[in-house]
Amino acid sequence: MEISRTVKYESELDKDFGNRVMELSGCHKISECIQCGTCSSTCPVSLYMDYTPRKLMAMIKAGFKDEALRSQTIWLCSSCYSCTVMCPAQIKITDVMYSLKRMAIEGGIYPKKAPAPALAKAMADIIARNGRNSEMGVVMEMSLKTNPMNLLKMAPMGLALIKRGRMEIKDFYHRDKIKNRRQLHDLVKGLKKEA
Repeated sequence: MEISRTVKYESELDKDFGNRVMELSGCHKISECIQCGTCSSTCPVSLYMDYTPRKLMAMIKAGFKDEALRSQTIWLCSSCYSCTVMCPAQIKITDVMYSLKRMAIEGGIYPKKAPAPALAKAMADIIARNGRNSEMGVVMEMSLKTNPMNLLKMAPMGLALIKRGRMEIKDFYHRDKIKNRRQLHDLVKGLKKEA
């Protein structure tokens, strides 16, 4: 029987992690978390999370960077905002989840074949490239990165959507692009330099 260590020593914590997260958009109030558990009790998917939102807020403040960024919780968040609405400290918990997702993607520490991170990355890439989202493009990129065989399974549904006029092939290539993408690309480059 192999014994795995579950204790984290203080020297292994990233003491500045909480401050870095609090500097991100919508995350500045994490330090005001009173650990009441309202976020976890109102979350419709907390039952399936490895760490509840309450516990995740405590982990961020304590410096458990690896555990927070590798957590399944950030990918299971349904973005329903019930935790944010009910939080007595007015912490934008959903924004914190989005920030942790971005940090995990940027750090490359997300489950590679899981659909949620692939979906988030595909959507962000398409928006940065074209200026708006393309449903067909997101599905294609996500499927190619996670399970290309899913495209075959989804083909009948895709054909039915095209036949009924609910999806167009040209959307992927032409219509879903803004006019002056050069300005967008310059803006994205500027934002990346600041980060």
